[in-house]
Amino acid sequence: MRAVQSTLFALVVASSNAFAEMTLNLTEGVSPISRDVYQLHMTIFWICVAIGVVVFGAMFYAMFHHRKSKGAKPAQFHSHPVLEVAWTIIPAIILVLMAVPASKVLFEINNEDNPDITIKVTGYQWKWHYEYLESGVSFFSNLSTPADQLHNLAPKGPNYLREVDHPLVVPIHKKIRFLITSNDVNHAWWVPDFGVKRDAISGIINEAWTRVDKPGTYYGQCAELCGVHHAFMPIVVIATTEQGFNDWVEQQKGGGAKAEADTNREWTMKELMANGEQVYSRICAACHQPTGLGSPPTFPALKGSKVATGPVDAHVEEVFNGKSGTAMQAFKSQLSDVELASVITYERNAWGNNTGTLVQPIQIKALRDGKPIADALATKPQAGGGTALEPATPPASATPPAPAAQPATVAPSSAGTLKDAIARGEKVYQNTCAVCHQPTGAGMPPTFPALKGSAIVKGPVDGHIDRVINGKPGTAMQAFKDQMNDQDLADVITYERNAWDNNTGTLVTPNDIKAKRQGAQSKPTGSTK
Repeated sequence: MRAVQSTLFALVVASSNAFAEMTLNLTEGVSPISRDVYQLHMTIFWICVAIGVVVFGAMFYAMFHHRKSKGAKPAQFHSHPVLEVAWTIIPAIILVLMAVPASKVLFEINNEDNPDITIKVTGYQWKWHYEYLESGVSFFSNLSTPADQLHNLAPKGPNYLREVDHPLVVPIHKKIRFLITSNDVNHAWWVPDFGVKRDAISGIINEAWTRVDKPGTYYGQCAELCGVHHAFMPIVVIATTEQGFNDWVEQQKGGGAKAEADTNREWTMKELMANGEQVYSRICAACHQPTGLGSPPTFPALKGSKVATGPVDAHVEEVFNGKSGTAMQAFKSQLSDVELASVITYERNAWGNNTGTLVQPIQIKALRDGKPIADALATKPQAGGGTALEPATPPASATPPAPAAQPATVAPSSAGTLKDAIARGEKVYQNTCAVCHQPTGAGMPPTFPALKGSAIVKGPVDGHIDRVINGKPGTAMQAFKDQMNDQDLADVITYERNAWDNNTGTLVTPNDIKAKRQGAQSKPTGSTK
């Protein structure tokens, strides 16, 4: 008997520990609405617990004390007016008491008055489009999990299916109104930490709002079954300070001049192939597969296809305007001129297609401006100009990076001096890292630690490279190995190690990054103080 008791006690303790590690309740969140919803949920929960205790207590008491074995005789009656009135009125009173706090929260959820910022959110199969109505900034946010992870060809990262190429950025302590709609089928924009979940329906605009109290990175997803890749449209929101947000907005606006220059200049085949491979892996590979073999009949193969190896105007037309009656969307509003030209060129020359066809971004721009497709494809780009894969401006004859399975790298000779690397790295930092760690490197501890004078930045360079490439599980630090090429990674690490009076003198090169990707120890070639 004692052994049985010991076993039961052990099972109870083990189950208690297991339940302690499980998350079965709602999240309390980081916004007033999410906390109000959580408190309302807990209030109703305990009311239900009290009702259950009373009802089941009375039932079990009656069953035990008035059982037949004790000689109880059932009463003979057909109605009891007082009891019937009581069990009608009491539940009605309870419902009214529950309706008061519920109505208060419901009214607050739908109070979108006086927003500080308005963001239009549009669902696409299968991505999100964000448009900041006051500032005019807009972009698409796509899943950035590498295709190899999706197809179980590589180990899954810590943010598997929860990482995007362009996260939504919002300021803390500001009322943000969301206008939510869809471009195609029904979606649902859901971020649990904000207490926001709204259906995205084509032709209808639903409203929601939030005010984030705590800086950090918050995750959500589409909550409406919207097609075969429903699981591949996550939501990532970075909440930062008002100054950090304003700096980010200015950076987004400042990218227009460079984008225009990239569109107008003449690109080489190798440049377009390298850039197109990245666009294809990010946008197209989920449907048409990394190998170009597709998933017929819904997603036809591109390898050896009539579209990819036939007349270029038909190929451009289909990618630009889509194909009605099929799953092929129109990408003219989803991709830039450079991205469209690159991915079309890549599809026409990858997997043995080898058509030799080269589409220039200026030709896509001409088509976008309303020219007939034949005239658009006859448009000539400007000779010379810089490259899109590095901030430097080499001559048009410079050898660009070759296509590769991993993000494109730049030859070590382009790394230049420490001063050049710092200048390039500052641009990468401002575009990618400053939202979290701030332009001054001061960060927003504890979520986003300071880089100025930090142990990781001023310590061994190998640890710094590893942190940036592979991230840090359990924190907001993402892995950037699949989000940046070797040159950008080398430059931004060099910048962090020498900015804000860190002054380590370390110069990290693309070869150091490549060695780290391959598992070797980093040995920076630059001088150190």
